[in-house]
Amino acid sequence: QVQLVESGGGLVQPGGSLRLSCAASGSIFSFYAMGWYRQAPGKQRELVAAITSGGSTNYVDSVKGRFTISRDNAKNTVYLQMNSLKPEDTAVYYCIQYYSGTYYSKVDSWGQGTQVTVSS
Repeated sequence: QVQLVESGGGLVQPGGSLRLSCAASGSIFSFYAMGWYRQAPGKQRELVAAITSGGSTNYVDSVKGRFTISRDNAKNTVYLQMNSLKPEDTAVYYCIQYYSGTYYSKVDSWGQGTQVTVSS
């Protein structure tokens, strides 16, 4: 059974940075595409960024140029580097693992979520 454990959330001022980490266990991490969703209060959950098993990435338009998703297969960990944060980035961020190596497949597993709050 896949387990995904996020860390790195917190409170940051607008314009600041945070790096989220997601440690995976229970699967052959390098085989699978990974991603980050977020859900803000009163809004639908949205895919923020995804990375294939081969390292190709995809981002929602609102974070392009500010967020970077990466993976370290040796550490079974996926990261989300978030720069130039805005109040509208405030949300619970969830780590996900896909069913295959591409992010065009369905989501297989979810982490428990980590809160990111951008406020002065």
